[in-house]
Amino acid sequence: MDTNVIAAGLPALGWAFHGGVLLRRLATARRDPLTGLHTRAGWTARAEHLLAKHPGALVILVDLDDFKAINDTHGHAAGDTVLTATARRLSDWCGRHGIAARLGGDEFAAIVAHPDRTPGLQALQTALDLPVDHNDCALPVSASVGQCHREQLPVPTLTDALSAADSAMYVAKGHGRRNTR
Repeated sequence: MDTNVIAAGLPALGWAFHGGVLLRRLATARRDPLTGLHTRAGWTARAEHLLAKHPGALVILVDLDDFKAINDTHGHAAGDTVLTATARRLSDWCGRHGIAARLGGDEFAAIVAHPDRTPGLQALQTALDLPVDHNDCALPVSASVGQCHREQLPVPTLTDALSAADSAMYVAKGHGRRNTR
C-alpha cells in the first residue's frame, strides 16, 4: 500500500478515535457511577420529552428518610448499598415505561409515560421501604415519595412538575416516614 495514502489517512483515524472517546466520556458523565442511573443532566432532556409527549405522564421524587443515620451507624459502604438498592427498585418500578435518575445524594427522580402500566405507587412505596442487606445486616430503609401528574399542571413543564412533586414529598415527610403524596 502506498505510504502517502497511509499518511493521509492517519489523521482521520486519529480524529475518529478521539471522537469515540469523547462520546463515551459524555455518556459516562450522564450516568451516576454508583447507581448507573441517569444524572440530572442526562435525565432532564429525556424527561422533558416524555412530559411533552404523554398527557398521562407522572413525575416522582424520592428522598430517603434518615439516610445520614445509615452512613453514620453502618459506614459509607452501607450507604452506597442502600443507594444502589434504591436505584434498582425505582428503575424496576419504572420498567420500560419511564426513566429514573439520581439527582444527587439520597434524592431520586423518575418519570413514567404510562403510570397505569406500572405496579402502582403503593407498590413503589413498599419496594422502597424494604430493608437492604449489607454484610449480613438488614438495614432499615424508608423513603418519602412525592408525585405530580402532568394533568395537574396548568402548563406542563418539567420544572413545574418537579416543584409540585417536591412540595408533595415534603408534605409526605410531614406525615412521618414511609409516605407518598
